[in-house]
Amino acid sequence: MTGHDTQCFPNLVIHDATPGTLRVSLKIEQSNINRVGTVHGGLISSLTDTLGSLAVATKGQYMTGVSTDLGTSFVRPAGQVGDVLHAKAVLTGMGKSLAYTRVDFTNPAGELVAYGYHTKYIGKSSLHHKNVKFSEDGKDVIEGEFNDVD
Repeated sequence: MTGHDTQCFPNLVIHDATPGTLRVSLKIEQSNINRVGTVHGGLISSLTDTLGSLAVATKGQYMTGVSTDLGTSFVRPAGQVGDVLHAKAVLTGMGKSLAYTRVDFTNPAGELVAYGYHTKYIGKSSLHHKNVKFSEDGKDVIEGEFNDVD
């Protein structure tokens, strides 16, 4: 991750990534909370954007397109400083022009605290020459050339 993502989510840990699915966690810091001491809704919204894009990337997209729609629903407080927020991002559909993702956020007890959706226009990026195709388990590149990124 670079730019905005590394600045906003320096503590983001990717635990697992397979084609279409991504599991992460983030330790909540003082900069992530609102004035009542719980996770700021903007953090959830921004994570929905980033994780939705990463879910598209798990399918081998070198560029993940541009956002066309993004939304979040907040179910309960997502935690306080020191807690760990967990998220699972899933690519729910991908066509020639649009990709659809859903991100579920849970607390350490496994309770749903929020969920988001992210729609991306991938029309031009779906044909990028650096796209790759992964094996079902995501461990091998079966088409294209993979260049690891930091």
